[in-house]
Amino acid sequence: MNEQTKRAGLSRRGFLGLGALAAAGSVMGLAGCAPQGQGAQAVAEEGSQGAAVDWLGAEPEIAAGDIVKTEDTDFLIVGAGAAGMCAAGTASDLGMDFILCEKNDSVQETREYLGVVNSKAALAQGGEVDTMKLLNELTRYASGKCRQDVIKVWIDESAELLDWVDAKMQVTGKQLVVDMPLAHATGGTDYYLPVLQHVWLTPYEPPIRNEVLQASIEEAGNQIRFRHALVKLVHDDGKVTGAIFDTDDGYVQINAKSTLLATGGYPANPAMMRALQPSALACCTASSYAINDDGYGLKAGMWAGGAKDPDAAPMIFDRGAVAPGVDAGYVGEGDKAALPGTIFQENIGSQPFMKVNRNGVRFANESTPYDFLCFQAAQQPGGVWCQVFDGNASEDILRFSTIGCSAFANQMMALGMPVEEFCKAALGQGIMQKAETLEELADKLGFEGEAKRAFLDQVERYNAQFDAQKDDDFGKEAYRLSALRTPPFYGCWFGGSMLTTLDGLRINKDCQVLDADDQVIDGLYAAGDVSGSFFSGNYPEYIVGCASGRTSTQGRHVARFLAGDL
Repeated sequence: MNEQTKRAGLSRRGFLGLGALAAAGSVMGLAGCAPQGQGAQAVAEEGSQGAAVDWLGAEPEIAAGDIVKTEDTDFLIVGAGAAGMCAAGTASDLGMDFILCEKNDSVQETREYLGVVNSKAALAQGGEVDTMKLLNELTRYASGKCRQDVIKVWIDESAELLDWVDAKMQVTGKQLVVDMPLAHATGGTDYYLPVLQHVWLTPYEPPIRNEVLQASIEEAGNQIRFRHALVKLVHDDGKVTGAIFDTDDGYVQINAKSTLLATGGYPANPAMMRALQPSALACCTASSYAINDDGYGLKAGMWAGGAKDPDAAPMIFDRGAVAPGVDAGYVGEGDKAALPGTIFQENIGSQPFMKVNRNGVRFANESTPYDFLCFQAAQQPGGVWCQVFDGNASEDILRFSTIGCSAFANQMMALGMPVEEFCKAALGQGIMQKAETLEELADKLGFEGEAKRAFLDQVERYNAQFDAQKDDDFGKEAYRLSALRTPPFYGCWFGGSMLTTLDGLRINKDCQVLDADDQVIDGLYAAGDVSGSFFSGNYPEYIVGCASGRTSTQGRHVARFLAGDL
């Protein structure tokens, strides 16, 4: 049994506060001597993916005599996460012949929200989205390193996806709400804030969306094959005809006319992260990824000839709380390497309070997308920053009116939750510091000598900027300035919290995997975080929920495409 099967039973867990509630995120090969596929070989030759040979390895060889069972199907789906379950649920509803395989012993948990464009619910509340502005805003985030027709599939089909899923959720009593952002400039540069985020109320109470889809699939007489860990795709001469899985009974080969990879990203693979995501590791201190997301599906796709996005695209949240003196980056070596933070995400880190480096001075506009601050911190000592606020934090947070999952803090303050209750994990572990004076706080935060003097001077300057309602250092919006005068004072060191990776196998608009020559690999599809061609360099924070919406829409799209239902 391989290491993937041994890890069976682990599922996606996490949280993000969205709209009226909090919802989701989560906390962290085979070798052989078969030749690599064309896409994998191209990566190794070009060297554009870092030390490619160190993380990609060779495709495993499985002797025919080691296959204990062979099955046949029209549509093979690998992975029971957001993309895979939407593909399987659609295939079930359309009466398709399909098999869904998942390496764990349960469906993977969904974040109970979706980024959806121009849903009926949003339009009824005046939340119409300018689709062409949205398309070009996403292209701007990606610096043009994307395929606009791939993005348009999400823009054009996500509303239909929501109708389909919501009909099933309503049967369970789950109520859909639309997160309507306030109409104000944000992010220092007036980012476009489309109405996208939809969430089902009571996200912590079962059933979650994938469990609802599982029930629908099984009621239709279809079985999910759990504890099926992908070993390799079956492929020859640019065509994929199925896959081989490691199961409790041995190796099982499933032959298929079409195979969909829906296996997630690679944030839990230290070798891949070191080779492909050095900028992320330079600013990350905590983990909020699914520990099953080890990139194996991406490697299998490359062994079969698929080409990977050339540039990294991490999803990072600015919430990796750590004790004073802790640097960003891995602790430990090899597969045991891990980020040092003990708190999965400390939500208050996303609030635009004053943030300083280890020299005690501000270094960036704190009112920007989550990962912008993280990447700027990577240019500072240790890749970390210190956030400071005072006894008026509740009022400040309400005035800041941030959006997306950072708005969970707004919601809790509006409900009267004390800041210390909101931050009890960090305070309880002694990671967040509290003091009655700023000098005492500086000492507890580890500022000494010149850095301490610079920190206290920075507080005075920041207070003056609040009084003047003008940030003449970095241009932060006036309504997101705050004073540091009312005890008690709080401070905490942060780095990024790594959620997932978004750079994957290059695809066309129908999610068909492409090789290094931009040609379709017959029979192979990819959806969600194992796929690429959508993001580059970052996660577009102000396009709220676009990643989960894109993933779910793509899964459904593949099934409908194969069934001729589009």
